[in-house]
Amino acid sequence: MPDEPNRPFRWDLVRPDQLGSLLDGDEPTGLYRLDDLVQCAGRVLAHSGGGDLYFVGRSVDSWFDLLSGALAATSWKDRLHQVPLSLFGMDGRGFTSEELRQLRTNLAADGLAPADLMRGRPTVFVDLVFRGSTFGNLYAILRDWIDEESAQWDVIRRQLRFVGITSREKTSPNTWRWQQQATWTAELPPAAIRNVSLDLRIWEYFGDHQPKTADSFRRTRWRDPTVATPKRDDAARAALRQAVWLVEQGRSVPSRQKLAAQLAKEPSARERWSRDLQLELRR
Repeated sequence: MPDEPNRPFRWDLVRPDQLGSLLDGDEPTGLYRLDDLVQCAGRVLAHSGGGDLYFVGRSVDSWFDLLSGALAATSWKDRLHQVPLSLFGMDGRGFTSEELRQLRTNLAADGLAPADLMRGRPTVFVDLVFRGSTFGNLYAILRDWIDEESAQWDVIRRQLRFVGITSREKTSPNTWRWQQQATWTAELPPAAIRNVSLDLRIWEYFGDHQPKTADSFRRTRWRDPTVATPKRDDAARAALRQAVWLVEQGRSVPSRQKLAAQLAKEPSARERWSRDLQLELRR
């Protein structure tokens, strides 16, 4: 029997009709400097090349939520995707045949099978990046799969993009950059790797301290059916309230205007897809 996709449950926060009393409780706390998040989200959009955005793991949930609200009434509403997946460090290597089969089943359900990667517009992976191991492991998984399926790598390599959200450092010729230490990045065009920086304290909040609506989806849980059951403990409910608040902030006129203004500042501002999106966000 073929494997079925298995992924952690997450509520539809753009249409949160069934949340009811789950949102009862204190106002969201801990999330500060919303303007920095909006600015960063605008830069992520600018690096997308008009493609589909795949937010990898839990650390970038807030970008997905904010942009889900902002783009809900635009032609981009179906271009945002979550990839609930933990591939950090050695956790993303040396899979058993069962693990690899389940992983590929889950990725295919997310629209990331080799045939999907030839969709005609960029496939853009977004994640908080420290050393880049998650991106490297994900790339290796996709590369092997593409070869096994005899998909057109010469086509796919021009469509893959990786946008890393990094902690901000002083710029100098000696600044350490994760992509310069990763050999796999040389297989892609230079424009395929982009970084957007955040203040270190904000980066650490999202990466290390922010409450999450679900547990990390590590390889030991890929075949666990219980992940499809929503968490309802106090921490998960606090995370849910924060996520819903972010969706509503994204819907707001000020946030949409700021996203459009950020897009207008970026080098991609004159590209047709960017001009059209700026107009939609301002309406």
